[in-house]
Amino acid sequence: MPSTFGTTLKVTVFGQSHSAGVGCVVEGLPSGFVVDQERLAAFMARRAPGSAPWTTPRKEKDAPRILSGLNPDGRTCGAPLAAVIENTNTRSQDYGNIMGVPRPGHADFTAWAKWHGEQDIPGGGHFSGRLTGPLCVAGGICLQWLEARGIRVSAHVAECAGVADEPFCALDNSAASNARLAAQMDALADGRDFPAIDAAAAEFMTCAIMAAKADDDSVGGMIECVATGLPAGVGSPMFDGLENTLAYAVFGIPSVKGIEFGAGFAAARLRGSENNDPYEVRDGACVPRTNNAGGILGGISTGAPLHFRCALKPISSIGIEQDSVDLAPMEPARLAVRGRHDATAVTRAVPVVEAVAACAIADALLTWPADPIN
Repeated sequence: MPSTFGTTLKVTVFGQSHSAGVGCVVEGLPSGFVVDQERLAAFMARRAPGSAPWTTPRKEKDAPRILSGLNPDGRTCGAPLAAVIENTNTRSQDYGNIMGVPRPGHADFTAWAKWHGEQDIPGGGHFSGRLTGPLCVAGGICLQWLEARGIRVSAHVAECAGVADEPFCALDNSAASNARLAAQMDALADGRDFPAIDAAAAEFMTCAIMAAKADDDSVGGMIECVATGLPAGVGSPMFDGLENTLAYAVFGIPSVKGIEFGAGFAAARLRGSENNDPYEVRDGACVPRTNNAGGILGGISTGAPLHFRCALKPISSIGIEQDSVDLAPMEPARLAVRGRHDATAVTRAVPVVEAVAACAIADALLTWPADPIN
């Protein structure tokens, strides 16, 4: 069961939802970098459970304990960085009715088909969203490393339950649009409870999520992410391109079902003259005037904001009774999921998307840096 991504900067996650803990190992971090553990804790708190009425009431601080990889001064020392988050609030008894009856929409059935009943079932085992905690440890550290190099990564709930937020100003690469994008990113960093740009949209989304929760149901949505400050020339063509690197990592986030860059699928309805990003000279450099490409051409960064959106399905664990199968006698069964579950994955997944994007971008910078030739 491989759980690793990255080429030069490799991230491995381990553990299960109800095991003693979950954690990560990060290989390839440059040495000499100071990890601000207070900032890391603040970042982890954005993903932690129990922070909103529609999230699971499971109460855990998600406080990582770094086991290796730092010297006594708190700087990366070149050795693999290992961190663990203890699981302190598990209730495996809540999953008694699914031990042989797979939850529709979940990985219970496919795990049973692959490991023949030997998989860890309570809480989803290794398929659980709990594993996004260590992803945030790795990504939170990479975010700090990138920011020290002038690269910012930010995400927000672009849409939830059919309600749309104000989009990032990322498809126009003008100076005015870039200034507006920076302001949007600043606003999202103010510690707001709901990770949306527009307060009215956040309120409508909250009402829609709570309505689904009242019905023992769930909702999905989309997350939009940008990275600014990435120079032109980072990445590689073909299978090691920035889109490939990011998509490979983002699809490791539970519930993600799709990803698009820049104009994305909308580009299929455009003409070339509409989709192409013309070039101009700005401050003595060649830059794309618009950004339908999402900051990537041929797998390599253009210098414009790197931009993508990913779609997340509704949470599979819902209280509504559904059809399933009792796998031991192979007979029809009915199942209503018990336990503590989120009504949507979208809000808590925002920092996870930022974390995974940061890991992938840091890996690209270390593996395929821009050519230093002037």
